[in-house]
Order: sequence, then C-alpha cells, then structure tokens
Amino acid sequence: MKRNEKEICVGLVGSGYGAVLHAGGYENIGNIPLSLKTVCGRNREKARKFQEQYHFKGVCDDYEELLRDPEIDVIDLTTPPLLHIPFAIRAIKAGKHVICEKPLTGFFGRNGEDNIGKTVPKSEMLAAVLAEMDELKDVLENTDRKFMYAENFIFATPVQKAAEILRKRKSKILFMSGEETIIGSSSPVAGHWNQIGGGTLMRNGVHPLTGMLWLKQVEAKARGEEIAIKSVMADCGVQTACLKPDEHNYVKAHPVDVEDVAIVTVTFTDGTKCATICSDATLGGSRNYINIYGHDTTLMCNITPTDIMNTYFMDEKGLDDVYISELLTAKTGWNKAFVSDEVIRGYAGELHSFMESIAYDTEPVSGFAIAYMATKVMYMAYQSAEEGRRIDF
Repeated sequence: MKRNEKEICVGLVGSGYGAVLHAGGYENIGNIPLSLKTVCGRNREKARKFQEQYHFKGVCDDYEELLRDPEIDVIDLTTPPLLHIPFAIRAIKAGKHVICEKPLTGFFGRNGEDNIGKTVPKSEMLAAVLAEMDELKDVLENTDRKFMYAENFIFATPVQKAAEILRKRKSKILFMSGEETIIGSSSPVAGHWNQIGGGTLMRNGVHPLTGMLWLKQVEAKARGEEIAIKSVMADCGVQTACLKPDEHNYVKAHPVDVEDVAIVTVTFTDGTKCATICSDATLGGSRNYINIYGHDTTLMCNITPTDIMNTYFMDEKGLDDVYISELLTAKTGWNKAFVSDEVIRGYAGELHSFMESIAYDTEPVSGFAIAYMATKVMYMAYQSAEEGRRIDF
C-alpha cells in the first residue's frame, strides 16, 4: 500500500479539553509527516496560549479562514457538539477531510430554549437528530473526503487487543457490559440539555456504548455474519435529587433538565446484548471498562484505572504538576496512577489511525457509520426511558 509522502496539514477548531487530548495524540503520530498549522478559537488569547504550548504555527478566530486555506488538508473539530455537523458539512464542501470529536451531534432546542429536557418529547428529539445526520450523510456520499469519528474507546489499547483476539479466534460475543462513571462534570453547562444534548449518557455513556457497538461489528466481520441492532431499552434518572443540601458536598452532578444516571441495553439481531452503565455521582475517580463474554473467552478491558503503577504519598509536596489520576480530589494515600494515559485511553491511537487513513487513502477505522449508529442508539435510549418501553431500531 503506497503512502502519500506529502505533509498532512491540520487545522484545529477549539482550544478546550478535547483539543488538549487531540494535541497529545498528534505528539505521538510517529513517522507520518505532519504540519500543525492553525488553531481556531473564539477566545483568541486562549487559542494563542494553546498554539504556543502545542506548537501550532498560528491562530485565528474565524472558521472561514481555515476553510479558505489551501494548505490545510484536515479540519479537526473539538467544538461543542452543537457545531459538529454544520462545521463538518462546510469543511467537506471546502474539500477538507474532517475529524469530529464525540458525540456526533444532539438535540439542542431552537432559539436558546431552556428546560428542553423536560418539555420536548424524546421522540421529537430523535427525529430531529436523524434528519441532521442524514444531511451530513448526503454530503459524504457525494465526496471522496474522509469523515473520522474521534471515539477514543475504540482505540483504547485494551479494546484494540480484544478486537485482535476476536478476529483471530472468531469468537462469538454473547454479552458485553461497559461503564463510564465519574463524580460529575466541572463544566458549568453540563446540567443543561440545550448545551450538551443530554446528560451523563451523552457525555460519558457514549464511550463504552460506541466501543461495544464497534466490537460487535468486528465480531460480525470476522465470522462472516450480518449482525444489526434489533432494539434499545433504557432507564434514565436523577439520582442526586434525593440528596439533602449537606449531602451534596462531594458529588459534582447538578442536573437541571438532564439525567445523571442511565442504564442502556442494546439487543442485537443474533439475540445477544450489551449493557451500558453511566453515572455522574460516583466517588473515587473515573471508572472506564468494557467486559466481553464470548462462547470461548472472557476479555476484561480495564481502561481506567489500571494497575500499571500504584502510588502512596503521605503529603502532596512537589506533586502540583504531576498527573496521578482523573477526578480524584487528593493524591495522598494509595492511588492507581495513570501511566501513558493518552495511549491507553486511545487518544494517541485514534489520531495516528486517522493520519494513516489520509496518508494511505484507506477507510477510517472509526467513521461516519459508527458515529451515526451510536447517536441514534442514545436518542432511542432517551425515548425508551421517557416512554417506558423497548424501542425497535
């Protein structure tokens, strides 16, 4: 397979947490020629600091400037999800490849409506989301530009190893369970549906859910089977509503019109299932895993925390700038330290895979189809939880 030796020129949109994760991925690209050209952000000063830290060549505050730049090959979208599809469509039409951070999109209301999580039927949300995704689908069907979906769980090293084993053994997956539970979000808008498009399912559950949907596709291809989604059933709620004011000292979940806990069950056409658990009220740091139970194997993919390194400190002297683990309030005592976090959680792998896809002109490992499927499942889950019934795919 011949590689295009031309440098791949990147324009990055956003300078927040998602952009930091992607920038860390670019630092691990390896032998693919790469040019980090421009960071685009509404806050030019913030973008300037990001540009200097991660060695981009310049900054701008006008998205059109990236689209007009003939040197830029790929637009990397780390914006809020409200902008993902409209920005992706403009980039594709401008002749650029697109990397899109998760989730693909959501329902955000109209004209700044508040409280839409409690007033707009989830069936209406699902219809609107499908219509928007179909608009992007139509654009992609008439272009040779690549759409690459940045779901890091697909590229997490334990999940990639599980996929390798499934391909080699042709194992039949009978059941999967996946979880992302955290203490809540530090974002001031996390509790508002019109900002995020949902609650913990959209921010957290999307990761293990998408990873499991992708693994089911790996199994189907390895075994030469056609396996689709048959139905979705879910239960969502606000668990922190039961807390008294003095009991809400540690949990950072403050939902206004979103859920802070969700359990989603997907049934496949072969009769097997996967279950996703997500919560915004779990102390003790983040917990991310996918467990796979097959006819001849069990594969337990612990993404965070891992047991690569355990630390014990009596105090935090000298540790201000040392990253030990995610969402823990103290570094004292015993902790499971995050080692090569950007690699294990898949951020390096996804960016390397995307650059290879462009350089070798191959289909992305994670593209529009899995993004569409995961988003549809999440909004079917919201409808299922609201209506108290199973929703057929």
